Amino acid sequence: MHIHVDETLGLFHLQSKDSSYIIQLVEGYPAHVYWGAQLHHDSNLASILEFRERSSFSPNPVPSDRSISLDTLPQEYPQYGTSDFRQPAYQLILEDGSRITELKYAGYRIASGKPKLEGLPAVYTESDDEAATLYLILEDKYSGLQVTLLYTVFANHSVIARSAMIENKGSAAMTLEQALSASVDFADANYHALYLSGAWVRERHVQRRELGPGAIRLESRRGSSSHQMNPFLALLRPDATEDHGDVYGFSLVYSGSFIAQAEVEQFSQTRVSIGINPFDFSWQLEPGQSFQTPEAVMVYSGEGIGGMSRTYHRLYRTRLCRGVYRDKERPILVNNWEATYFNFDADKIEAIAKEAGPLGIELFVLDDGWFGKRDNDDSSLGDWFEDRRKLPGGLADLAKRVNKQGLQFGLWVEPEMISPNSELYRKHPDWCLHAEGRRRTEARSQLVLDLSRKEVCDYLYDTLSAVFSSAPITYVKWDMNRNMTEIASAAAPALRQKETAHRYMLGLYDLMDRLTSRFPDILFESCSGGGGRFDPGMLYYMPQTWTSDDTDAIERLAIQYGTSIVYPASSMGAHVSSVPNHQVGRMTSLAIRGDVAMSGNFGYELDLTAFTKEEKELAASQIAQYKEIRSLVQQGDMYRLLSPFEGRGDTAWMFVSADRSEAFVAYFRVLAEPNGPIRRLTLRGLDPQLKYKIETGVTGNSLAGDTASPFSLAFGGEAFGGDRLMNIGLTVSDLKGDFASITFRLKGLPAE
Repeated sequence: MHIHVDETLGLFHLQSKDSSYIIQLVEGYPAHVYWGAQLHHDSNLASILEFRERSSFSPNPVPSDRSISLDTLPQEYPQYGTSDFRQPAYQLILEDGSRITELKYAGYRIASGKPKLEGLPAVYTESDDEAATLYLILEDKYSGLQVTLLYTVFANHSVIARSAMIENKGSAAMTLEQALSASVDFADANYHALYLSGAWVRERHVQRRELGPGAIRLESRRGSSSHQMNPFLALLRPDATEDHGDVYGFSLVYSGSFIAQAEVEQFSQTRVSIGINPFDFSWQLEPGQSFQTPEAVMVYSGEGIGGMSRTYHRLYRTRLCRGVYRDKERPILVNNWEATYFNFDADKIEAIAKEAGPLGIELFVLDDGWFGKRDNDDSSLGDWFEDRRKLPGGLADLAKRVNKQGLQFGLWVEPEMISPNSELYRKHPDWCLHAEGRRRTEARSQLVLDLSRKEVCDYLYDTLSAVFSSAPITYVKWDMNRNMTEIASAAAPALRQKETAHRYMLGLYDLMDRLTSRFPDILFESCSGGGGRFDPGMLYYMPQTWTSDDTDAIERLAIQYGTSIVYPASSMGAHVSSVPNHQVGRMTSLAIRGDVAMSGNFGYELDLTAFTKEEKELAASQIAQYKEIRSLVQQGDMYRLLSPFEGRGDTAWMFVSADRSEAFVAYFRVLAEPNGPIRRLTLRGLDPQLKYKIETGVTGNSLAGDTASPFSLAFGGEAFGGDRLMNIGLTVSDLKGDFASITFRLKGLPAE
């Protein structure tokens, strides 16, 4: 980790672990030179850029040198209006109505460590020797605009964290209309784009497509990061695979509307940019005011998609997530939502808890329906007080009854929403996002509270603090079940109405920061109809997310695989639910449902009182197995082995300890194949010099209920070398029927 500066050559060479990023000043414009495998620092790096005179349609900012054109120069923070016709990184309007600014180099400084971004989530360091930050200062002398580009490099991660601080140092107001976090110009277009798309109950499916002339534009205009697109984009060389090849990842630490795009221009250069979506966005900057963009986390991997993923996993797991649960094993839970929906009382909840304790479950989570007069989703959001019809003794009494069964107590809330049929709405009808005199669009019979207003956030802080203090609550599921419409604020003046969506996010982040700081021992899980806000911004405050409302085991193979492209298993909530599955109607065995859910933060979401004796025995064995491997799943390195998006949908992945002495492997076969080939699963990430003892996990036939020994020796107890397992593999072709699975635990043996 070093930042080398040669002021004579105008050269900035940033070295993160295993990667280099090089910037060079060209006539005062910061130009992008290189990003990739780490290079030795040398003055000849200043000769990498090549210049060629083009036609008059690529204008020249320096009349004496026609080889320099902003229309072709690879730039670090490009601007529109002064001869670059490609996608700019920022746009603004000056007080006189003109849109022309020209940022040029004005200085730099280097600091140890990494700064906090005011009001925004971001990757952090715990000591200054973990990172170094370059502040590259640019100025437009005419307007007084100053932009400081922040680049942080890391000692232990092949990562560049980028953002921009935009300041009005002039004497007149200006209006930002676009303020992206990062822009990188690649020298060619020989890449594939990799991204994650979907819909509610079908989130984060992996998409890969070839670049060509024109632009790929990924975005959300929904006021959240969304089910439809994740705030992530990667460029891959065409020959890049899961294990080999160059991959460049861009991940935005933001939970609102975003844009990520790759534009191939006339000379086959590719510009990638990411940040807040400029659609329906503007920001007034009075003299002396500033605007901080969210952070873009950029990862280079020379070891394929898997190498990129593991870099994101390690960084986000240890230096994005915070709090006491960051490094702590997460509890196994049961949630009553699919068991009861709104139809429950205290006795029903206690009955489920009584079944959960003997199985080894550690936490009960009371979902929607405990507050106001909420018997369906038509009312009461905002009225955060107990429904004494269902809970005569309130939350405190129910928590006591649950605790008596040996379980912790958790609670569902949806703080950002308000029901028109609620006491809060009748008292404060102006507290929702709305445009005066216009229709207020409802979704799920609810509106969105205006979190850009301090009094609304203060109300939520006080009300939720009272709820969280009213009982021994150790877990909170924070839901958000609709996107924004009529994005306007009754408290904002006309010129600042287009700031509302971003001010909402700043208000939400501040609210979550205050609550998580006040209740540090509560494990917070974010949710938005499942995975509608599964993004790095939320993980900064809440270290796990409900991955999807779709709990079908087969659908979850694709959802959890796609999610793992960026996000660690420790961030994924994964539950066993009842069959026929409530989302797709599919019948699957309790065995495969358990095996899929064990690849995240494990739990159950069904009526345990309806379990048969055999199902209870299997569930107890599943829970015992997960307790033995959860540290591997939640803290180990993940290797994806088979993709559900290829072939017949068979899926496999594994988790390996940091010292490679232990691993957990899961293989899932979707459809049986008549007279099929012998299938071997080749493993990854093991020590080739080590021999491993192999055990099989719980299966649908393991109903002995011996929870002390959920694993049993496989392959006659024979040990296999790591080199054999990674080159020849394990035979997995003996499974019977559709929707079948098998798991293995590998333990390294001491050297002979």
